[in-house]
Amino acid sequence: MNCPRKRAFFAAVTLFCFSAAPLPAQDPAPAKPPAPAAAPPATPQDTKPAPKQQGPAPIRVVTNTVVVPVTVKDGNGNLVPDLRRDEFRVFEDNVEQEITRLSVETYPLSLVILIDNDLKRKDEQQVEPSLASIVGGLSTSDEAFICRFDQFFHEGKGFSKDQDNLLTELKRTNLSSEPSVAPPGGPFNGPTVSGEPAPGAPPTPAGLQAIKGQPTKALDDAVFEAADRLKDRDSRKRRKVILLISDGQNGAKFNTHSYDETKAELLRQGISVYSVATGSSYFERKFNRLVSYSHDTGGDIYYGAKQNAFSEFYTRITEEARNQYTLTYSPKGERPVDYHSIEVRVRREGLTILARQGYYGGTFAETPK
Repeated sequence: MNCPRKRAFFAAVTLFCFSAAPLPAQDPAPAKPPAPAAAPPATPQDTKPAPKQQGPAPIRVVTNTVVVPVTVKDGNGNLVPDLRRDEFRVFEDNVEQEITRLSVETYPLSLVILIDNDLKRKDEQQVEPSLASIVGGLSTSDEAFICRFDQFFHEGKGFSKDQDNLLTELKRTNLSSEPSVAPPGGPFNGPTVSGEPAPGAPPTPAGLQAIKGQPTKALDDAVFEAADRLKDRDSRKRRKVILLISDGQNGAKFNTHSYDETKAELLRQGISVYSVATGSSYFERKFNRLVSYSHDTGGDIYYGAKQNAFSEFYTRITEEARNQYTLTYSPKGERPVDYHSIEVRVRREGLTILARQGYYGGTFAETPK
Protein backbone atom coordinates (compact mmCIF):
# COMPACT_ATOMS: atom_id res chain seq x y z
CA MET A 1 0.00 0.00 0.00
CA ASN A 2 1.51 3.29 -0.99
CA CYS A 3 1.90 6.07 1.53
CA PRO A 4 -1.07 8.27 0.58
CA ARG A 5 -3.47 5.40 0.90
CA LYS A 6 -1.99 4.45 4.33
CA ARG A 7 -2.50 7.96 5.69
CA ALA A 8 -6.11 8.01 4.53
CA PHE A 9 -6.80 4.59 6.11
CA PHE A 10 -5.40 5.57 9.56
CA ALA A 11 -7.36 8.89 9.53
CA ALA A 12 -10.64 7.08 8.91
CA VAL A 13 -9.94 4.57 11.73
CA THR A 14 -9.13 7.40 14.19
CA LEU A 15 -12.33 9.32 13.36
CA PHE A 16 -14.44 6.17 13.93
CA CYS A 17 -12.87 5.54 17.38
CA PHE A 18 -13.56 9.08 18.72
CA SER A 19 -17.14 9.12 17.48
CA ALA A 20 -17.90 5.73 19.07
CA ALA A 21 -16.37 6.47 22.52
CA PRO A 22 -18.99 6.98 25.35
CA LEU A 23 -19.41 10.57 26.77
CA PRO A 24 -18.71 11.15 30.52
CA ALA A 25 -21.79 10.87 32.79
CA GLN A 26 -23.55 14.20 33.64
CA ASP A 27 -26.14 15.09 36.33
CA PRO A 28 -29.56 15.61 34.87
CA ALA A 29 -30.54 19.29 34.46
CA PRO A 30 -32.84 20.51 37.29
CA ALA A 31 -36.47 20.75 36.37
CA LYS A 32 -37.68 24.33 35.76
CA PRO A 33 -40.52 25.44 38.04
CA PRO A 34 -43.77 26.06 36.28
CA ALA A 35 -44.33 29.66 35.25
CA PRO A 36 -46.65 31.53 37.64
CA ALA A 37 -50.14 32.17 36.47
CA ALA A 38 -50.65 35.62 35.03
CA ALA A 39 -52.14 38.09 37.55
CA PRO A 40 -55.62 39.30 36.71
CA PRO A 41 -55.81 42.85 35.44
CA ALA A 42 -56.03 45.43 38.23
CA THR A 43 -59.41 46.89 38.86
CA PRO A 44 -59.74 50.61 39.62
CA GLN A 45 -60.25 49.95 43.34
CA ASP A 46 -57.07 47.85 43.51
CA THR A 47 -54.94 50.63 42.09
CA LYS A 48 -53.15 52.63 44.82
CA PRO A 49 -50.96 55.68 44.15
CA ALA A 50 -47.32 55.28 44.98
CA PRO A 51 -46.42 56.90 48.30
CA LYS A 52 -45.05 60.40 47.86
CA GLN A 53 -41.51 61.14 48.86
CA GLN A 54 -41.60 63.47 51.86
CA GLY A 55 -38.83 65.66 53.17
CA PRO A 56 -37.52 65.38 56.70
CA ALA A 57 -40.12 66.15 59.34
CA PRO A 58 -39.47 69.43 61.17
CA ILE A 59 -38.45 69.45 64.82
CA ARG A 60 -40.37 71.82 67.05
CA VAL A 61 -37.90 73.55 69.30
CA VAL A 62 -39.03 75.69 72.20
CA THR A 63 -37.06 78.90 72.46
CA ASN A 64 -35.65 79.30 75.96
CA THR A 65 -34.32 82.84 76.01
CA VAL A 66 -36.53 85.43 77.67
CA VAL A 67 -36.06 89.13 76.91
CA VAL A 68 -37.62 91.67 79.26
CA PRO A 69 -37.60 95.45 78.56
CA VAL A 70 -37.55 97.40 81.83
CA THR A 71 -38.09 101.08 82.67
CA VAL A 72 -36.68 102.42 85.94
CA LYS A 73 -37.69 105.80 87.40
CA ASP A 74 -36.70 107.75 90.47
CA GLY A 75 -39.10 109.40 92.92
CA ASN A 76 -39.53 112.41 90.62
CA GLY A 77 -40.48 110.31 87.62
CA ASN A 78 -37.12 110.71 85.88
CA LEU A 79 -35.44 107.81 84.09
CA VAL A 80 -32.55 106.16 85.95
CA PRO A 81 -29.87 105.27 83.37
CA ASP A 82 -26.91 104.04 85.50
CA LEU A 83 -27.98 100.68 86.94
CA ARG A 84 -25.63 97.70 86.62
CA ARG A 85 -26.57 94.11 85.90
CA ASP A 86 -25.86 92.98 89.47
CA GLU A 87 -28.40 95.53 90.75
CA PHE A 88 -31.27 93.80 88.94
CA ARG A 89 -33.11 90.70 90.10
CA VAL A 90 -35.66 88.84 87.98
CA PHE A 91 -38.08 86.16 89.17
CA GLU A 92 -40.02 83.78 86.95
CA ASP A 93 -42.88 81.93 88.62
CA ASN A 94 -41.40 83.13 91.95
CA VAL A 95 -38.02 81.50 91.21
CA GLU A 96 -35.04 83.83 90.87
CA GLN A 97 -33.26 83.58 87.52
CA GLU A 98 -29.70 84.32 86.45
CA ILE A 99 -29.51 87.42 84.26
CA THR A 100 -27.15 86.57 81.42
CA ARG A 101 -27.14 89.96 79.71
CA LEU A 102 -28.06 93.57 80.40
CA SER A 103 -28.36 95.96 77.48
CA VAL A 104 -28.98 99.71 77.49
CA GLU A 105 -29.27 100.10 73.72
CA THR A 106 -31.69 102.60 72.21
CA TYR A 107 -34.35 100.97 70.03
CA PRO A 108 -36.47 102.59 67.31
CA LEU A 109 -40.24 102.38 67.80
CA SER A 110 -43.05 100.75 65.88
CA LEU A 111 -45.92 102.80 67.28
CA VAL A 112 -49.68 102.45 66.82
CA ILE A 113 -51.35 105.71 67.85
CA LEU A 114 -54.82 104.58 68.97
CA ILE A 115 -57.16 107.55 69.52
CA ASP A 116 -60.58 107.43 71.15
CA ASN A 117 -63.03 108.81 68.57
CA ASP A 118 -65.94 109.15 71.01
CA LEU A 119 -64.80 111.54 73.75
CA LYS A 120 -66.83 114.09 75.64
CA ARG A 121 -66.77 117.49 74.02
CA LYS A 122 -64.56 118.98 76.73
CA ASP A 123 -62.02 116.17 76.32
CA GLU A 124 -62.09 116.51 72.54
CA GLN A 125 -61.15 120.18 72.84
CA GLN A 126 -58.08 119.23 74.89
CA VAL A 127 -56.93 116.20 72.93
CA GLU A 128 -57.53 117.19 69.33
CA PRO A 129 -55.12 120.19 69.19
CA SER A 130 -52.44 118.19 71.00
CA LEU A 131 -52.24 115.30 68.53
CA ALA A 132 -49.81 117.00 66.16
CA SER A 133 -47.24 117.22 68.97
CA ILE A 134 -46.92 113.41 68.98
CA VAL A 135 -44.62 113.73 65.98
CA GLY A 136 -42.26 115.90 68.03
CA GLY A 137 -41.39 112.87 70.16
CA LEU A 138 -40.57 110.62 67.21
CA SER A 139 -37.11 110.04 65.79
CA THR A 140 -36.38 109.56 62.11
CA SER A 141 -36.01 105.82 62.74
CA ASP A 142 -39.45 105.48 64.35
CA GLU A 143 -42.53 104.44 62.41
CA ALA A 144 -46.13 105.17 63.35
CA PHE A 145 -49.61 103.98 62.36
CA ILE A 146 -52.54 106.29 63.22
CA CYS A 147 -55.85 104.57 64.09
CA ARG A 148 -59.09 105.58 65.81
CA PHE A 149 -61.87 103.69 67.52
CA ASP A 150 -65.33 104.06 68.95
CA GLN A 151 -67.85 101.25 68.56
CA PHE A 152 -65.65 100.12 65.66
CA PHE A 153 -61.97 100.18 64.75
CA HIS A 154 -60.98 102.76 62.12
CA GLU A 155 -57.70 101.90 60.42
CA GLY A 156 -55.41 104.67 59.19
CA LYS A 157 -53.01 104.74 56.25
CA GLY A 158 -50.45 102.28 57.58
CA PHE A 159 -46.98 102.57 59.07
CA SER A 160 -44.91 105.55 57.99
CA LYS A 161 -41.56 107.07 58.92
CA ASP A 162 -42.35 110.26 57.03
CA GLN A 163 -42.94 112.79 59.78
CA ASP A 164 -44.48 115.35 57.42
CA ASN A 165 -47.11 112.86 56.32
CA LEU A 166 -47.79 111.80 59.91
CA LEU A 167 -48.09 115.43 60.98
CA THR A 168 -50.57 116.15 58.19
CA GLU A 169 -52.65 113.09 59.09
CA LEU A 170 -52.74 114.00 62.79
CA LYS A 171 -53.65 117.64 62.08
CA ARG A 172 -56.58 116.47 59.96
CA THR A 173 -57.87 114.14 62.67
CA ASN A 174 -61.25 115.47 63.77
CA LEU A 175 -62.53 113.38 66.66
CA SER A 176 -66.15 114.40 66.19
CA SER A 177 -66.28 114.39 62.38
CA GLU A 178 -67.37 110.78 61.83
CA PRO A 179 -70.35 108.92 63.26
CA SER A 180 -70.01 105.60 65.07
CA VAL A 181 -70.43 103.33 62.06
CA ALA A 182 -68.48 100.35 60.88
CA PRO A 183 -65.59 101.10 58.51
CA PRO A 184 -66.13 100.59 54.76
CA GLY A 185 -66.45 96.94 53.84
CA GLY A 186 -67.45 95.87 57.34
CA PRO A 187 -70.04 93.13 57.79
CA PHE A 188 -72.61 95.49 59.32
CA ASN A 189 -72.54 98.22 56.68
CA GLY A 190 -75.94 98.21 55.03
CA PRO A 191 -78.12 100.96 53.64
CA THR A 192 -79.94 102.99 56.28
CA VAL A 193 -82.85 105.42 56.41
CA SER A 194 -82.88 107.88 59.33
CA GLY A 195 -80.30 105.78 61.12
CA GLU A 196 -82.31 102.55 60.78
CA PRO A 197 -81.67 99.67 58.36
CA ALA A 198 -83.37 100.28 55.03
CA PRO A 199 -86.16 97.90 53.98
CA GLY A 200 -84.61 94.59 53.00
CA ALA A 201 -81.24 95.40 54.61
CA PRO A 202 -79.91 93.10 57.34
CA PRO A 203 -80.62 94.46 60.83
CA THR A 204 -77.81 95.62 63.08
CA PRO A 205 -76.96 92.81 65.52
CA ALA A 206 -78.27 93.43 69.01
CA GLY A 207 -74.76 93.42 70.45
CA LEU A 208 -73.90 96.44 68.29
CA GLN A 209 -76.90 98.60 69.15
CA ALA A 210 -76.56 101.47 71.54
CA ILE A 211 -77.67 100.69 75.09
CA LYS A 212 -78.94 103.65 77.04
CA GLY A 213 -76.76 104.51 80.00
CA GLN A 214 -73.94 102.14 78.98
CA PRO A 215 -70.69 102.95 77.11
CA THR A 216 -70.78 101.88 73.48
CA LYS A 217 -67.04 101.85 72.82
CA ALA A 218 -65.22 98.59 72.08
CA LEU A 219 -61.89 99.42 73.73
CA ASP A 220 -60.73 95.80 74.10
CA ASP A 221 -61.35 95.08 70.42
CA ALA A 222 -59.56 98.27 69.44
CA VAL A 223 -56.45 97.32 71.41
CA PHE A 224 -56.57 93.80 69.94
CA GLU A 225 -56.77 95.23 66.41
CA ALA A 226 -53.88 97.59 67.14
CA ALA A 227 -51.82 94.61 68.33
CA ASP A 228 -52.67 92.82 65.08
CA ARG A 229 -51.22 95.74 63.09
CA LEU A 230 -47.92 95.26 64.97
CA LYS A 231 -47.76 91.52 64.33
CA ASP A 232 -45.34 91.76 61.40
CA ARG A 233 -42.95 94.26 62.99
CA ASP A 234 -39.62 92.78 64.12
CA SER A 235 -39.50 92.85 67.93
CA ARG A 236 -35.80 91.95 67.90
CA LYS A 237 -34.96 95.27 66.27
CA ARG A 238 -37.78 97.56 67.38
CA ARG A 239 -39.90 98.33 70.42
CA LYS A 240 -43.56 97.56 69.66
CA VAL A 241 -45.78 100.13 71.37
CA ILE A 242 -49.44 101.17 71.45
CA LEU A 243 -50.09 104.78 72.48
CA LEU A 244 -53.69 104.66 73.72
CA ILE A 245 -55.48 108.01 74.15
CA SER A 246 -58.88 107.44 75.74
CA ASP A 247 -61.27 108.17 78.59
CA GLY A 248 -61.21 104.45 79.42
CA GLN A 249 -64.88 103.71 78.82
CA ASN A 250 -65.50 100.23 77.48
CA GLY A 251 -68.80 98.60 76.53
CA ALA A 252 -68.59 94.92 77.38
CA LYS A 253 -71.40 93.99 74.98
CA PHE A 254 -69.62 95.63 72.07
CA ASN A 255 -66.38 93.63 72.28
CA THR A 256 -65.58 90.43 70.45
CA HIS A 257 -62.36 89.95 72.45
CA SER A 258 -62.17 89.92 76.23
CA TYR A 259 -59.54 91.72 78.25
CA ASP A 260 -57.71 88.45 78.97
CA GLU A 261 -57.61 87.49 75.28
CA THR A 262 -56.30 90.92 74.35
CA LYS A 263 -53.69 90.93 77.11
CA ALA A 264 -52.48 87.49 76.02
CA GLU A 265 -52.01 88.75 72.45
CA LEU A 266 -50.04 91.76 73.69
CA LEU A 267 -47.75 89.58 75.80
CA ARG A 268 -47.18 87.04 73.02
CA GLN A 269 -45.96 89.83 70.77
CA GLY A 270 -44.03 91.77 73.41
CA ILE A 271 -46.14 94.92 72.95
CA SER A 272 -46.20 97.64 75.61
CA VAL A 273 -49.27 99.86 76.06
CA TYR A 274 -48.78 103.46 77.14
CA SER A 275 -52.06 105.13 78.08
CA VAL A 276 -52.99 108.80 78.21
CA ALA A 277 -56.20 109.15 80.20
CA THR A 278 -58.46 112.07 79.32
CA GLY A 279 -60.44 113.79 82.06
CA SER A 280 -59.58 115.64 85.25
CA SER A 281 -60.03 112.97 87.92
CA TYR A 282 -57.75 109.95 87.80
CA PHE A 283 -59.48 108.45 90.83
CA GLU A 284 -62.50 107.47 88.74
CA ARG A 285 -62.94 103.76 88.12
CA LYS A 286 -63.40 104.35 84.41
CA PHE A 287 -59.61 104.44 84.04
CA ASN A 288 -59.16 100.90 85.33
CA ARG A 289 -58.89 99.44 81.82
CA LEU A 290 -56.13 101.87 80.87
CA VAL A 291 -54.24 101.16 84.08
CA SER A 292 -54.50 97.40 83.58
CA TYR A 293 -53.24 97.41 80.01
CA SER A 294 -50.29 99.62 80.93
CA HIS A 295 -49.39 97.74 84.11
CA ASP A 296 -49.62 94.22 82.64
CA THR A 297 -47.55 94.99 79.54
CA GLY A 298 -44.77 97.05 81.14
CA GLY A 299 -45.99 100.37 79.80
CA ASP A 300 -47.09 103.46 81.72
CA ILE A 301 -50.11 105.71 82.21
CA TYR A 302 -50.43 109.49 82.30
CA TYR A 303 -53.48 111.48 83.35
CA GLY A 304 -54.21 114.57 81.29
CA ALA A 305 -56.28 117.54 82.37
CA LYS A 306 -54.83 120.30 80.20
CA GLN A 307 -53.82 120.50 76.56
CA ASN A 308 -50.18 121.36 77.24
CA ALA A 309 -49.96 118.35 79.56
CA PHE A 310 -50.85 116.00 76.71
CA SER A 311 -48.07 117.35 74.55
CA GLU A 312 -45.55 116.78 77.32
CA PHE A 313 -46.83 113.25 77.92
CA TYR A 314 -46.31 112.18 74.31
CA THR A 315 -42.65 113.15 74.42
CA ARG A 316 -42.08 111.42 77.75
CA ILE A 317 -43.76 108.23 76.55
CA THR A 318 -41.66 107.89 73.41
CA GLU A 319 -38.51 108.62 75.40
CA GLU A 320 -39.38 105.93 77.95
CA ALA A 321 -40.23 103.33 75.34
CA ARG A 322 -37.06 103.97 73.34
CA ASN A 323 -34.64 104.03 76.30
CA GLN A 324 -35.31 100.89 78.32
CA TYR A 325 -33.02 98.39 79.95
CA THR A 326 -33.17 94.98 78.29
CA LEU A 327 -32.72 91.97 80.59
CA THR A 328 -32.03 88.53 79.13
CA TYR A 329 -32.15 85.19 80.95
CA SER A 330 -32.55 81.50 80.10
CA PRO A 331 -34.97 79.53 82.28
CA LYS A 332 -33.75 76.07 83.24
CA GLY A 333 -35.51 72.76 82.58
CA GLU A 334 -38.53 71.94 80.44
CA ARG A 335 -40.61 74.89 79.30
CA PRO A 336 -44.30 73.99 79.06
CA VAL A 337 -46.47 75.95 76.68
CA ASP A 338 -48.30 78.21 79.11
CA TYR A 339 -48.12 81.50 80.97
CA HIS A 340 -45.15 82.41 83.20
CA SER A 341 -45.19 85.31 85.63
CA ILE A 342 -42.28 87.76 85.78
CA GLU A 343 -41.20 90.11 88.54
CA VAL A 344 -38.26 92.49 88.20
CA ARG A 345 -36.64 94.11 91.25
CA VAL A 346 -33.65 96.37 91.83
CA ARG A 347 -31.39 96.46 94.88
CA ARG A 348 -31.33 100.27 94.92
CA GLU A 349 -34.10 101.73 97.06
CA GLY A 350 -36.71 104.34 96.13
CA LEU A 351 -37.06 103.39 92.45
CA THR A 352 -40.11 102.47 90.38
CA ILE A 353 -39.87 99.46 88.07
CA LEU A 354 -42.01 99.08 84.95
CA ALA A 355 -41.88 95.66 83.27
CA ARG A 356 -44.39 93.27 81.80
CA GLN A 357 -45.97 90.95 84.34
CA GLY A 358 -45.45 87.73 82.40
CA TYR A 359 -45.11 85.99 79.06
CA TYR A 360 -46.44 82.97 77.22
CA GLY A 361 -43.96 80.15 76.71
CA GLY A 362 -43.83 77.77 73.79
CA THR A 363 -42.65 80.08 71.03
CA PHE A 364 -41.82 77.42 68.47
CA ALA A 365 -39.23 77.55 65.71
CA GLU A 366 -39.30 74.98 62.90
CA THR A 367 -35.90 73.46 62.11
CA PRO A 368 -35.21 70.55 59.71
CA LYS A 369 -33.77 67.28 60.96
